[in-house]
Amino acid sequence: MPKSTAAKIAQSLEKGNVSPVYLLTGEDLFRKKEIIRKITAAVHPDDFNIYSSSCDKADFAEALALANTAPVFSDRRLVVLSGIEKLRKDPKEALVRYLENPLDTTVLVLTHDDAKKFKAEKALAAAAAAHGETADFAELKREELAMWVGNRFKENGLNARFDAVETLCEAVGGDLTALAGEIEKMALYAADREDKSVSKEDVLACVGFSKEENPFELSNAVQYLNKNKALALTDKLLDGGEDPVGVLGKISYPVLKMARIKRMVNAGMAPSDVARAAGLMFWENSLVNNARNFPSEEIFLKTLDRIIEADKAFKTSSASDPKTMIKGVLMTLFSGR
Repeated sequence: MPKSTAAKIAQSLEKGNVSPVYLLTGEDLFRKKEIIRKITAAVHPDDFNIYSSSCDKADFAEALALANTAPVFSDRRLVVLSGIEKLRKDPKEALVRYLENPLDTTVLVLTHDDAKKFKAEKALAAAAAAHGETADFAELKREELAMWVGNRFKENGLNARFDAVETLCEAVGGDLTALAGEIEKMALYAADREDKSVSKEDVLACVGFSKEENPFELSNAVQYLNKNKALALTDKLLDGGEDPVGVLGKISYPVLKMARIKRMVNAGMAPSDVARAAGLMFWENSLVNNARNFPSEEIFLKTLDRIIEADKAFKTSSASDPKTMIKGVLMTLFSGR
């Protein structure tokens, strides 16, 4: 049986189709837990017909015996074993033997949480795929993450604008638990709105920023080479009491990103490969196209030297004028522009 996906498994469960085996691989624990909840809801086991444990805490012989036992006054038994990458050789071989002939009244759900180790689990993967469904839950990157966030907004009844999705991804990153929590907060925030719309300003307000403040504005000004805006924002942030180390971080991160992109483009890499290697979100693809306008490697190196110098001065309290030092970093980056 070919590999499935979370969406396909969910669709199959909604139609009442439940497999005797589910093997969920990859390191995204949040989406695995969600699909396990859906499997559990579809099986709807009572207390006599459910067993759930991580493999490092389970009595594996007992768990496998339960999987081989008919349910009690029910149509199905559910057995969930997480972290099977921790099994030793003998228990793993016993598991493979079970998977080669699983009991059709048992729904066995397995999670393997180590992508590197799973590459060597050929017998386990083949046995699970032959009689059930396997799906990989790799951590979401770039377009996938934005799509997941957009769908999550819809599931919560919200109409999120593109800039809201972009801002939430930037603010929270790839932590799906945190993203889901923020979206739930926004569902309450927008509960009284007839159109259930969510904007960038709403996201900033909900994650703890004022509507007038965009935490990414300085970084964006740097990576899109807006000299005057970057200098003005530096004044605004420092005059507003922001820590110089934090302001410097908003400059150093995009500088390093731009330098990596420039090197890869100069090496002749395809734009899609550059975007993937640099970990760009899909709305940042224009950075690859603009790489020819980025400063030279010589200027990048001088800028990085000044960043290191400023960081050391701030952390040793030897900087007499933090604003001058940070503006010096920017002037070095923008020299010749």
